[in-house]
Amino acid sequence: MRLILFTVLLAVTPAFAQEKVAFFGLYLLDSSLQTTELGQDPAELARIVRLETMVAQTFTAKGYELVDIEPARNEIERHVNLAKCYGCDTRIAASLGASYALVGEVQKTSNLILAINLQLRDTATGETVKGGVVDIRGNTDESWDRGMRYILKNRFFKGEDK
Repeated sequence: MRLILFTVLLAVTPAFAQEKVAFFGLYLLDSSLQTTELGQDPAELARIVRLETMVAQTFTAKGYELVDIEPARNEIERHVNLAKCYGCDTRIAASLGASYALVGEVQKTSNLILAINLQLRDTATGETVKGGVVDIRGNTDESWDRGMRYILKNRFFKGEDK
């Protein structure tokens, strides 16, 4: 009876569930002239925080365990962008006992053209195991949220019930 129950649970558990993930957040890469002229938009910084919360809550709800990244804070701060540091994200995640590193970017070209990118990499191999990029039009709460929801639903957890 226990073997049957275990087999059933194993069959319905997502492939990566119960794995430890070091989520390093999202980085804003802004090459727009708006920021050069006006400075950083507080609404964009709030959107980054909101998307990070969305990602963390989604991964937790899907059965991942998010590890505390604070013990590696000094190492993290040595890098401008963990999404583009040639494997530093996976090395730091491995040092924290995580099986995966999760990091992303929001790239702003203008208030009309933005892209959101999210990558999950295996700490043992450095390979991207899941990832997605979406272009969005419009620099609004709704467009940012819709873009991240699309990545999570269609690139990370496609076919899984929410």
